Amino acid sequence: MSFGNVDYYVIGPQELDGLIRILHGMGYTVFGPRVRDDAIVYDEVDSVSQFPVGVRDRQGPGYYRLEKRGDEAVFGYVVGPHSWKKILYPARVRLLTVTRKGEVKPHNTDSPKMAFIGVRGCELAAISVLDKVLLGGPYVDPIYAVRRKNLFIVAVNCTEPGENCFCSSMGTGPEASSGFDIAVTEVLEDGVHYFVARPGSNDGQKFLEQVGARKASEEELVKAASLMERSRTLFRKKFEANGCREALYNNLESPVYAEVAERCLACGNCTLVCPTCFCTTTEEVTPLSGEKAERWRRWDSCFNADFSYIHGGPIRASRLSRYRQWITHKLSTWVDQFGMLGCVGCGRCITWCPVGIDIAEEAAKIRQRAVEAGT
Repeated sequence: MSFGNVDYYVIGPQELDGLIRILHGMGYTVFGPRVRDDAIVYDEVDSVSQFPVGVRDRQGPGYYRLEKRGDEAVFGYVVGPHSWKKILYPARVRLLTVTRKGEVKPHNTDSPKMAFIGVRGCELAAISVLDKVLLGGPYVDPIYAVRRKNLFIVAVNCTEPGENCFCSSMGTGPEASSGFDIAVTEVLEDGVHYFVARPGSNDGQKFLEQVGARKASEEELVKAASLMERSRTLFRKKFEANGCREALYNNLESPVYAEVAERCLACGNCTLVCPTCFCTTTEEVTPLSGEKAERWRRWDSCFNADFSYIHGGPIRASRLSRYRQWITHKLSTWVDQFGMLGCVGCGRCITWCPVGIDIAEEAAKIRQRAVEAGT
């Protein structure tokens, strides 16, 4: 943590609960972490009591379990199968309705006020990627734009990264650096429980004052900083981003792809849980009465054979070609398109792959095989 000239504050769980009440009172729909179906997901919340208090998530390749921590940590988990993309860029959404009379009615044109509580550094980076993709070019996605417009974000600095996390290697965590209204570091030890809070906007400053936040003491700042320093030493997974783009470009026929294809189920789980994947398809839906037709958009995946269907057949018919398309897009061609990587190091694709395929390990293998082969 870099203190600089920024004012830091301290709030407790009760003040965090008060913040949620204030946001509700101002017309915000508040979203936060909740436990559902043995996983931590993001959904509407009314109070901190609905958060996964005292819950930890254990993750590994193809492995995810929740367990009790034995304390009252509010943000003592890492990330679950949901990303904030599911709210900003819904999995299925109605675009427009056309009636038999020729009337055209667009949908999702309202700009809702939403607040996200518990956004990690990697997830802030993912939202930044989506901003670039969906707002930064000549073709702005209108649904994403209206949902992004009035968004209030409370970020959480990660003090205990998970086994599959490699945000530190990607420069996206464990500490939130930008894109938030308030960022908090949770401190819980020796019976003391508080959050060191940093405002990132005028609204964040205002809300902290409204809930009665006090200025953080030097001791509290040092404690929060020590937790973040410790967090950086706990990462088990590393990823070398420098040179990865070139290695993938120069080794499109690497034998690693054939090895992955033997395991890959082409299920698309990695793209569904990824916080930056944005591919969609559209469907026309007409009731039996024929009085109207609706156009819906839903998430799609480059792992689906029909996704690349053109003129009588799919371009990427094999699992090998589909996995190669995905990993090279994330770590290589995405840079050409948008000037940044499409991976933020959250590790979700590793956790939720049924066979535990690891994007960081496979990229490293491709690079290593290329070095060994002298290519």
